[in-house]
Amino acid sequence: MRVTDRKVEDWLREDVGHRDVTNHVPGETTGRLVAKQSGVAAGLDAATAVFDYLGADCEATVEAGDHIETGDALLEVAGDAASVLRGERVAVNVAGHASGVATATRRAVDLADEVGEVAIAGTRKTTPGLRGVEKRAIAAGGGDTHRLTLSGMVMVKDNHVAEMGLENAVRHFREQKSFATKIEVEVERPDDARRAADAGADIVLLDNMTPDEVREGVAALPDEVLAEASGGIRFEDVPDYAATGVDVISMGALTHSADSLDLSFRTGE
Repeated sequence: MRVTDRKVEDWLREDVGHRDVTNHVPGETTGRLVAKQSGVAAGLDAATAVFDYLGADCEATVEAGDHIETGDALLEVAGDAASVLRGERVAVNVAGHASGVATATRRAVDLADEVGEVAIAGTRKTTPGLRGVEKRAIAAGGGDTHRLTLSGMVMVKDNHVAEMGLENAVRHFREQKSFATKIEVEVERPDDARRAADAGADIVLLDNMTPDEVREGVAALPDEVLAEASGGIRFEDVPDYAATGVDVISMGALTHSADSLDLSFRTGE
């Protein structure tokens, strides 16, 4: 999911409108994207793509996933003043948002690591138009991106079960899918975890359960079936869920509730 020229055009069109009356500034200038708080850097490829599209020279000074402190520069820009200023707000917004997602992910990963080896994953609860940016930010924070799109894996959810029944739904998708596609089944009761595994699930998602219920569901699964916990899991809950024996904890909060990292763009430095 690379940042395309079309994506950058959409971002700039949204910010500039039909006529930019603010940034008709003559001459050349330089600028730096600077952190105003500590966190984890991400979104630098997207921010750089904005300036590249506008014809300015831009170079990241840190790598995605690097820890940054207040005052650190994330990237440096040089070019004609109008182009640099025109790209400033879009670059700050996208890098700030992505760095916030990466910072939140690193926090969850660190909390899980205190207990054991558990993957922290994102979900498809992403901002429309920004999934690629947000998924790369999760990876920068040390998390797993989970499904990038619906084509990545079959997810048998509650609506499928309501329509077809658990076993019939798994059978239906197993007949359609490629040999290379895994099937994950979402269950809402510990007792259904083994049912899902016996029906042919590769992964069982234990949804909206307490840590004790998740532990019960994990205990019912054969070793070859992965267990994932999800559903409203907060950062403070991560250690308790990590201690249940699950393989994956997925959190929509990594994307839909992450605060942007406070960044500032400074010219003439």
